[in-house]
Amino acid sequence: TFYSTGVDPFSSENIESRSFRKEFSSSKTPPSRDPSKLALRYKFDVIETVQLHLEPGICSKNEEVDSNCVVRARGLPWQSSDQDIARFFIGLNVAKGGVALCLSSVGRRNGEALVRFTNSEHRDMALKRHKHHIGPRYIEVYRATGEDFVNVAGGSNNEAQAFLTKGANVIIRMRGLPYDCTAKQVIEFFEQGEPPCHVMDGEQGLLFVRKPDGRSTGDAFVLFRDESDAPKALARHRETIGTRYIELFRSTTAEVQQVLNRTMESYEQQPIIPPPLQVPLLPQHIITSGTRKDCIRLRGLPYEAQVEHILEFLGEHAKNIVFQGVHMVYNSQGQPSGEAFIQMDCETSAFSAAQLRHHRYMSFGKKQRYIEVFQCSGEDMNLVLSGGLAQPPQLSPVAQMPPAPAKPMLSPGGLGGYVMPRPLVYWPYPSPPVSPPHQHLVIMCPDQTFPPPMDQPWGVGCMGTIMPPLCPPIHPSNPA
Repeated sequence: TFYSTGVDPFSSENIESRSFRKEFSSSKTPPSRDPSKLALRYKFDVIETVQLHLEPGICSKNEEVDSNCVVRARGLPWQSSDQDIARFFIGLNVAKGGVALCLSSVGRRNGEALVRFTNSEHRDMALKRHKHHIGPRYIEVYRATGEDFVNVAGGSNNEAQAFLTKGANVIIRMRGLPYDCTAKQVIEFFEQGEPPCHVMDGEQGLLFVRKPDGRSTGDAFVLFRDESDAPKALARHRETIGTRYIELFRSTTAEVQQVLNRTMESYEQQPIIPPPLQVPLLPQHIITSGTRKDCIRLRGLPYEAQVEHILEFLGEHAKNIVFQGVHMVYNSQGQPSGEAFIQMDCETSAFSAAQLRHHRYMSFGKKQRYIEVFQCSGEDMNLVLSGGLAQPPQLSPVAQMPPAPAKPMLSPGGLGGYVMPRPLVYWPYPSPPVSPPHQHLVIMCPDQTFPPPMDQPWGVGCMGTIMPPLCPPIHPSNPA
């Protein structure tokens, strides 16, 4: 097999190459190492060329990939692009769209990639590059299967297929976009400044990643026509749209497929009827009770925030936190929810922290997020974590309190002297410094404010979303 080095041996510029066309000699003498003598003995019927660049391509979920042509590369720098990986295997032919960067469960690159070659011979030579280096890092190369490659690179999303067949040479992934960001804002983001770079096909060269219900995820993919546009676009990394700084990464066709596939898969895996919340989002032993407002609730925390960042944000108020009193809140998938509850040493400390730190900014690298701080009680904490349903107090791991007797159902005219409890009002995050009058309120009451379900006793707390009333509600203590 002959591998081209950039000069065609059969071109008119290479006179000696004409001798390569002579027929192969059947002589059994050992072959000579002299190139001129080799030229007299061999004829190359098929000339194999080596690609200098990786060509874009799309893999379908139904495509069959030969397992003898696939390897897994591990230990890649997280900023590596598909072209960087193709250059690591330079001299070997990678199939069109044959580099699939693997993503973690949270959608970030995990340092692995699946690479598909044009034939098994090139795959075998790729395995010999095990523990070769990219910069200071050595790369592990292992065998993989065609099924592995299709699971990562394959896609069936029609929108992604149409987007990826436009013939662009560069795909840039944007992360951290405002949820209400428009295509016009993205185009202006790249065209403004020096040097300007133009999105391919204008708004048609943008693909916003959305959830199945149409809500934005804050991610988007952008197409550029030429390779020279890539450094111009990436030069805008961490510049802002509105108040949000935007992260930019070189992306691949396989990554586009993966991101859109996961968005749909996460939706399909959700049950039609969501299961009831069985456990609180904080361990039971730290959920307190009582009406003393000696706790504060923080909302809007960056997902990367840790306890030390919260202590730094609170400043001098951190000295009033009780021992092990900072509790991070996680969602049902085990991911940070952006909230935390903090137990203070007294109500005065909680009030002071809520007043002085509300809507102040937390600096996290170059990220600035304003944080909402509310004073609350242990009972409020219980209500929030249980979705508005109060948890019965725990006496011991075995013993339980007996259920409270159900309150009698009262008719509208028989309320008598019963006073409705004051509801707890929270603005849904994110809320602006002054919440607009049309924004929904989330009302969480420690007692019944709506008719309870038929299978629950009267008096069980319920949670609902209502519009803020234009006038005070009518009840016995506030007659019309």
